Amino acid sequence: MRSTQKFGETLKAGLWKRIPPFRLVLGLCPSLAVTQSAENGFGMGVALALVVTLSSGIISSLRNIIPSKVRIASYIVIIATLVSIVEILMKAFFFPLSEQLGIYIPLIVVNCIVLGRAEGFAAKNPPLISMIDGLSVGVGYTISLTLIGSIREIFGKGEWFGMQVMGQSYEPMTFLVLAPGAFVTIGILLGIQNLFSRWRGEKFVQG
Repeated sequence: MRSTQKFGETLKAGLWKRIPPFRLVLGLCPSLAVTQSAENGFGMGVALALVVTLSSGIISSLRNIIPSKVRIASYIVIIATLVSIVEILMKAFFFPLSEQLGIYIPLIVVNCIVLGRAEGFAAKNPPLISMIDGLSVGVGYTISLTLIGSIREIFGKGEWFGMQVMGQSYEPMTFLVLAPGAFVTIGILLGIQNLFSRWRGEKFVQG
């Protein structure tokens, strides 16, 4: 019963208490750079979710074998291998999206979300719960990037996933699809989340 409860709490944590980039203030570079559209945000989020879920499981399985002195280097090798696989698959099956995301797919190797979950959770917990933690944070990140991208694309272009959703008379707020628009969108969403958390009497939880 306790095990099931722990799994449930871990699964939910990444969707709210530890959701990046809002609660875990990590992964901000891709959050700002690739969210001009919902498609880009979704694609980046799914790529990272795959890497963080699989790397958490592998690192947890090897946590008692990897010497502590080389653990970070070992984590990076594991993460880099998974990122290379994801990048190859994206180029093979989703080439246009891969081209749009560009360097930010390889840069998942140094994304602090992935390394942070490896060091902060997977290195201290069994494989299954570590993969659930990675999946939770990855899905939370995907939701965040898709939401940011959706807001910027809808109000900045009048489109959503490339489809026209605003009328012909709509005047796009082109500011939102520029770099400053990402800061404004993330700031507004973070403010809304903090207000909602205070209204519910929640306390910030890190880790």
